[in-house]
Amino acid sequence: MDIRIGITNSPREINFESSQNAGEIEKIVASALESKSSYISLKDDKGKLYVIPTAALGYVEIGSDTSRRVGFVA
Repeated sequence: MDIRIGITNSPREINFESSQNAGEIEKIVASALESKSSYISLKDDKGKLYVIPTAALGYVEIGSDTSRRVGFVA
């Protein structure tokens, strides 16, 4: 799952691959925003932990579960 997180007042994004499914990630982000939690934490495929303050969240883009095709499609 490809995750892209935009940070307010920053030209760069956080972009990583995660083994969590789209529903889990959406639930983590939504519950943190609803409960006014101060941060969210997500793990990538390699075991890195990302802790992002909710006040700095611009957007969270959750990619699809489908794998990418290699080659040309006719």
